Amino acid sequence: MRRAVCPGSFDPVTNGHLDIIVRSARLFDEVIVGVLINSAKEGLFTVEERISMLREATTGVDNVRIESFHGLLVDFCRAQGAQVLVKGLRAVSDFDYELQMAQMNVGLSGVETLFMPTNPLYSFIASSLVKQVARLGGDVSQYVPKVVEERLEAKLRSR
Repeated sequence: MRRAVCPGSFDPVTNGHLDIIVRSARLFDEVIVGVLINSAKEGLFTVEERISMLREATTGVDNVRIESFHGLLVDFCRAQGAQVLVKGLRAVSDFDYELQMAQMNVGLSGVETLFMPTNPLYSFIASSLVKQVARLGGDVSQYVPKVVEERLEAKLRSR
């Protein structure tokens, strides 16, 4: 079975993330979306909320599974039986950082990294920008799935 991991914090998941996940699902038998648990960084959404939104947003993509992890990404890959990481690249600056990570990961464990260029429609979208625009009352509906838009509005209203 060809199994890949698409890792990230997904705080929140954007249409750019979904583009990479869905395209990866066409290439692999199973894609595991690994939601990073980073206790040193406080996100807007809890890990459970991010997993819930990802599950809802990927309904209908049968070979995608959502899991959380902490620690080394290569350890998570090993535990999941995945030999490939899929990373979306928005710009050349992403490549510089991701190349170092890919080389470290293959050196640590033999896990390879597949770089997938982002669809140009989504090349400027980042979770941090989406949150900033939403906090300031802007419309983010074209950048995130409907479930994320609704939960983002509710989360920001409750703060």
